[in-house]
Amino acid sequence: MCFFWGTTYLGIRIALEWVHPLEMMCVRYFISGTVMLAIAFFTKSHVPSGRELLLTAIFGVITIGVGTGLLAFAELLIPSGLAALMITMQPFWMAGVEAVIPGGERISTLAILGMLVGVAGTALLVGPGAIQEGIGGPVVKGFWMLQIGCLGWSLGSILHRRQGAKAHPVVSAAIQQMATGLFFMIPGAIVLKNHPVAWSWRGAGAILYLAVFGGIVGYSAYVYALSELPVSIVSSYTYINPIVALWLGWLFYREPIGTREIVAMVIIFAGVAIVRRFAHQPTPRIEKSSPACANRAHTS
Repeated sequence: MCFFWGTTYLGIRIALEWVHPLEMMCVRYFISGTVMLAIAFFTKSHVPSGRELLLTAIFGVITIGVGTGLLAFAELLIPSGLAALMITMQPFWMAGVEAVIPGGERISTLAILGMLVGVAGTALLVGPGAIQEGIGGPVVKGFWMLQIGCLGWSLGSILHRRQGAKAHPVVSAAIQQMATGLFFMIPGAIVLKNHPVAWSWRGAGAILYLAVFGGIVGYSAYVYALSELPVSIVSSYTYINPIVALWLGWLFYREPIGTREIVAMVIIFAGVAIVRRFAHQPTPRIEKSSPACANRAHTS
């Protein structure tokens, strides 16, 4: 997950030379979802139905559709490496959403300090572009797209984690990807009608790579890890992804990597490290004699 998701930023940029973001979202996730569900049926794995199936699909569209969909649109405006750096804000959104949702754990004072450190790094990353291009410039637009995407990704991930699905995490990942592919099918078809695909083996290869390593391998690993590990640990992939994405962006597109980007990345990483270490305050202890103790629901 840490490595392959770092490569998908480049894969998305290459695919966008061939297809519209809506078409890319439809095709890549329809392929990965179909393959994974076929494997689930072939191996006779438990495939949920009813309420669990519906919720898993909805949470998938929120997570992947909003998160990855806005990433694709953002890469029309900014380099893939810069997009990866901006998404390093993801753990802050994870911690914030976890704290806001009823039953979540409160954010500690030190974690808030870590968020402020991360914001300072992001300001260094985005500020010069905002000053040069204005608020309506591509850097600022791309930044806000990615932050809304991070919010959607965090919300969908945490809701799915709390769902307590009975299906195996890989099966849940298959349903979520299939649901995302189907969700983008109609808007993708509308775009295809007005803007035909410029066919190329390079673009087709990028789509296939995203389906296999971004979806089947990467997202399945993410959902499985999310079901087995704390959110703060799972979000550690944000340390590796931007390094891989920056290097590949420079290698294939000569995307600039300057001192400012490196310093901003280090500052953001420092903020993420603080948030991971001090993400939540311990839940207040309740005396055994308290009547509420017997009825208290524990949320992990």
